[in-house]
Amino acid sequence: MRKSIIPAVLLFLLDFAAGRLTGNQIESSSSRDELSAFFRKSDVTVSVTDSGLGGLSIMADAAARMKAAGIFRTARFIFTNALFSAQGGYNTLRTKEEKAARFDEVLESIDGRNKPDLILIACNTLSVIYDATTFSKRAGIPVIPIAPAATDLISSGLREHPESAVLIFGTPTTVSEGTYQKNLADAGFGSGRVFSQACPELEVFIERDCAGEETALLIDGFIEEALGMLPKPRPPLFVSLNCTHYGYSLPLWEQAFARAGIKPLAILNPNSRMSDILFPPELMNRYPRTEVQAEVASRVEIPKTTVDSLGAWLKKISLEVAEALRRYRYLLGADSGRNANSRIYFDDSMVTLRGPGASWCSMIWKE
Repeated sequence: MRKSIIPAVLLFLLDFAAGRLTGNQIESSSSRDELSAFFRKSDVTVSVTDSGLGGLSIMADAAARMKAAGIFRTARFIFTNALFSAQGGYNTLRTKEEKAARFDEVLESIDGRNKPDLILIACNTLSVIYDATTFSKRAGIPVIPIAPAATDLISSGLREHPESAVLIFGTPTTVSEGTYQKNLADAGFGSGRVFSQACPELEVFIERDCAGEETALLIDGFIEEALGMLPKPRPPLFVSLNCTHYGYSLPLWEQAFARAGIKPLAILNPNSRMSDILFPPELMNRYPRTEVQAEVASRVEIPKTTVDSLGAWLKKISLEVAEALRRYRYLLGADSGRNANSRIYFDDSMVTLRGPGASWCSMIWKE
């Protein structure tokens, strides 16, 4: 029975991920054999990574759905915050090569530490630079960026409404790389239907308080700036939130457009579309239930205010992921390079040091 299912699963995955509209980006990153091998397994580890904490919303959605899906016997979800500095992230680096080098270190660390069966790049910024990493040339496991799923979602809307345009909001890197503009142009949607607005530092304010007044003011400002670039008369409009953080503040986006007197055809959030790839219909209920575990690790310390703000949002979706965020593991020095000589891990109660050739040495961490 399984032999007859797997080819159908592959067709589902490749149609979904590449959308037959995006230059087969996923197929170039994850071979048919790798995807087939993943779905043949009973117990899987799925690594999710983002340059911040926006991707936790994708992991929460996937973890909640996986419990009842029965596709695997066990599913271990491990989130890694790929942000390398609390003072500035990938958008502060000048070149694509610098960004790719930083992300390469994270991917190597994830691969070595977590031994994942599949990696979800739950970040638009990191998705558009993934192909420039060394890891992408030798991954050996499926690596799924969010960009193709987002492109497919936008394409579907534009196709259903030929008179419409889309306004894409994203980080400076996502916008400047022009990946979505190129993919949509390849799909037949000209520049007159695709407009992009960079939102510098918005993700930082969302992590601090996703429903806060400062966050709302920034969203108002970016929307006002974006509306100024649209032609007149203004076409029917799709809005696409192409940063995984932005979905945390969806009510603020809805309120801001209402204040601006705009009723979009839809506000598109690619986050849930990305997790769909883990749920091919042909494999649903392969097992009576799926045991789900969730872990969170971060290369920068996460402020308690952020844990509380995002934790309250995540709790509505997945208690496991909200609790994993509360008990996140701080990776000090773990991702400083693939040849790092020692690693220190922090969690709520313990500090663990490991050096080359040494056994684990632990100390209790007291508040």
